[in-house]
Amino acid sequence: MASASARADGAAPARVRTLRERFARVRAATVALARPLSEADASVQSMPDASPTKWHLAHTTWFFETFALERFEPAFAPHDPAYRVLFNSYYNSIGEQHPRPLRGLVTRPGLAEVLAYRAAVDSRVERLLDAPHDALCDLVELGLEHEQQHQELVLTDLQHALAQNPLLPAYAPRPQRPAEGVPTPLAWAAFDEALCEIGDAGAGFAFDNERPRHRVFVEAFEIASRAVTNGEWIAFVEDGGYATPSLWLSDGWTRRCAEGWEAPLYWQRAEAGAPWERFTLGGLVPAHADEPVCHVSYYEADAFATWAGARLPTEAEWERTAERFAPAPDAGRRAGFAEGGALRPLGCAGDADDASPTLGAHAGAPAVRHLLGHVWEWTRSPYVAYPRFRPAAGALGEYNGKFMADQWVLRGGSCATPAEHVRTTYRNFFPAAARWQFSGLRLARDPA
Repeated sequence: MASASARADGAAPARVRTLRERFARVRAATVALARPLSEADASVQSMPDASPTKWHLAHTTWFFETFALERFEPAFAPHDPAYRVLFNSYYNSIGEQHPRPLRGLVTRPGLAEVLAYRAAVDSRVERLLDAPHDALCDLVELGLEHEQQHQELVLTDLQHALAQNPLLPAYAPRPQRPAEGVPTPLAWAAFDEALCEIGDAGAGFAFDNERPRHRVFVEAFEIASRAVTNGEWIAFVEDGGYATPSLWLSDGWTRRCAEGWEAPLYWQRAEAGAPWERFTLGGLVPAHADEPVCHVSYYEADAFATWAGARLPTEAEWERTAERFAPAPDAGRRAGFAEGGALRPLGCAGDADDASPTLGAHAGAPAVRHLLGHVWEWTRSPYVAYPRFRPAAGALGEYNGKFMADQWVLRGGSCATPAEHVRTTYRNFFPAAARWQFSGLRLARDPA
């Protein structure tokens, strides 16, 4: 969470103007994501880990009402007292929550009522921003970053819900994509051992789990110039990767067997030997060989890396790489969050620098590409606190810190992540078996 330090003379006018504009834009973007949906589409919940779009619309509004209006609005009164429980996610210090697995049973309030709730809270927040101070601005900024996280969840949760429909309906029309090309040959960029710093140290926004910036010794390593592709994953499948227990972590093999994994989530084919297809937000499409593989769990990513004679990078290795090669989101290569298209990662063909023709070859130090805004990349790092980490005071301290157990760090953002929400220090985290996010992988290895 950004630091909050109230000033008696109010927030800087330039900051307020920027925040007001961003508030209107981000709040409108979430509503736009729901525009193609029917009432049923917006209410469905396909599994306990996902939430209905209607709930996301309401919860992000509850966040502003609870943390901004209740604290700063004179004579505050809730829009509807029942919403305090209904749309609370996991803030125990705020009070009770409706059980997460049962969110899809909340047919009322309807979508129109939730949108009216959003409009009412938006008007009240905008009035507060007429004369804000820094503490309010910090909370609104945090609320917008929180909402952008839920924008991504709207898309990934919808994809999972639509995938349960035997008709495999598209969320949005499938946009034209460049003709499938030959994937950029994978090469390896080498880094010497070094004492380096990771974590956020800037003046802009960062979540509390990205701080403080600290020193870490990183052994020499090599990292792949791009993410693993569908074509490489197909080779793993055809070589018996899902049927070879020696490649898998014990818990991963147990989960693979229990759930019958034979390919990434959303992959299917008409019969054995037929081409693979994958369900996307634009419907069923071929599993193009040049696209980064996604919707794989940590267990699958680790098994693939073992099969390839490599490993997953640590988050310190990943961030060290990103600081050199990815100073800003790769917006020109992303699949256009703001365009409202059928989102999926773009292919990685035709943009090689000095690249080797085989997975295991060494080609010096090529450019490392597509680190931001394509697929979330699993790391081998558990999600734990940085040295000297301190959660925020009060209920907002529950935002990140209490989840630092039994989860793994992903880096880089995905095609469903708003571009301004992506940064090199961002630490996403999920349990090892999670597959419904746009999660892929990039290989790393130790020098020979």
